Amino acid sequence: MEPNHDSVNGLDFEKTAVKVSVVSIVGNIALSLLKLLVGIFAHSGALISDAVHSASDVFSSIIVIIGVKISARESDDDHPYGHERLECVAAIVLAMVLLLTGMFIGYKAVRNIVSGEYEDLAVPGVSAIIAAALSIIVKELMFHYTKHYAVKLDSGALMADAWHHRSDSLSSVGALIGIVGARLGFPILDSVASLLICLFIGKAAADIFKDAVDKMVDHSCDPETEDRLWECVIEQKGVKGVDMLHTRMFGNKIYVDIEIAVDGDLTLRKAHAIAERVHTTIEQEFPKVKHIMVHVNPYDGETATADEPR
Repeated sequence: MEPNHDSVNGLDFEKTAVKVSVVSIVGNIALSLLKLLVGIFAHSGALISDAVHSASDVFSSIIVIIGVKISARESDDDHPYGHERLECVAAIVLAMVLLLTGMFIGYKAVRNIVSGEYEDLAVPGVSAIIAAALSIIVKELMFHYTKHYAVKLDSGALMADAWHHRSDSLSSVGALIGIVGARLGFPILDSVASLLICLFIGKAAADIFKDAVDKMVDHSCDPETEDRLWECVIEQKGVKGVDMLHTRMFGNKIYVDIEIAVDGDLTLRKAHAIAERVHTTIEQEFPKVKHIMVHVNPYDGETATADEPR
């Protein structure tokens, strides 16, 4: 079976992922400049820090583009199984960047809380509130936009980038709370909110990291997909049962090894034709399956059928 990384759920994997990442880059650059300028003129240190956070997300989107382009390469002599796992490498890098971002936010929050020095903080202007609120809205829209395509493409790198948008949105929430709190005389609210935000960011980073590692260590696909594969095979004409079904994730693709039982008195050509039918049907009904190995065994009357437990 030839590699089929180019199309997922009717979408061109590489072009769609790059398009989403470019949108992220443009949006982050625009937001960074807006928050930086407003932060300087409105005397908001929280908004300036938030601008730096948005600028760092540009780096994340660039990693996504690099990872996707490399993983979309065709198989070659040195990489006969393709390059899909390199997208997982990009997801792991982004998960680490996300974790470091959360730790940095948490460190700053703890340092500010422990210091107790709030008297010297400048009171930010109203424009800082408007900019922070706008940032929350835009980054939430970018989060849902990126997550939508991450799910459609089953892309760990895009999902990590989506959570970078969410972390930036949460960072802006902290900045907004801090700005409002400073204007009301409670600047400590900024640090308290930031401390809570870093915990959410850390959890997202851990989930993304685990998903990427699972796809790199031949983790089996989900039980629901295996059940559907089993039922698909057992329904094919000539298949008496399924002796074995193994799956493993290779990046965002699935490799399938299956042993089917057929009538032992069939000719080799007829048995081979049944195996070909199983191979072709799986290929057509499961777009994420990149490679299928079908082995034929003679039916001994003891193989599990569609109505029996495996």
